[in-house]
Amino acid sequence: MHRLKPYLVGHQEFAALYGVEPQMVAQWLSPSRGVLDPSTAIVVSGVRYWPLGFACRFGRTTPRPKVLNLRYKEQLMAEQGEGWEADSRDQLPPIVGQQEIIELFHLPSQGTLATRIASGSFAEEDWLLSGSPLWLLDTVLDAVPVLRASARALPWEADQDVVAALRNGTYDGPGSKVLARGRHARKGA
Repeated sequence: MHRLKPYLVGHQEFAALYGVEPQMVAQWLSPSRGVLDPSTAIVVSGVRYWPLGFACRFGRTTPRPKVLNLRYKEQLMAEQGEGWEADSRDQLPPIVGQQEIIELFHLPSQGTLATRIASGSFAEEDWLLSGSPLWLLDTVLDAVPVLRASARALPWEADQDVVAALRNGTYDGPGSKVLARGRHARKGA
């Protein structure tokens, strides 16, 4: 089924829009800088992603304005295919990554899903951002009949409570939080 999806960016794409290294996005997010509010992003499989519309406006909202690379924006849109430009996280449909899919189907391991993806027998991702595949929840659910037909042992039965939580924005299972890394993780330990 073909459906329009919103254009998204991860850390790498956000940084490239402004010609900076991806680590700069993490600095913008740091509480000491307070330049980029973490609540403007969605968290999928423990990683932040932003609507392209927001990311493109961001440079004009900072104390020191940043110049948007329009060519890179056009390239991103072309790579992501036909879509639409959301301005806020509230406009985004439910989006899942591998951690949410594992929870959705109660898969025995990440390897089970990774093998399906690598073999091409799982639904093609809707986005590949900052090296991670992402899917619209509906893309994954639409693929269930094909997954069941080719499964040997797994029932590929979607947990309807997880589906409901993903749809209404209350999902708090694996992948719903960004895990602290580096010196910030050590401070909390």
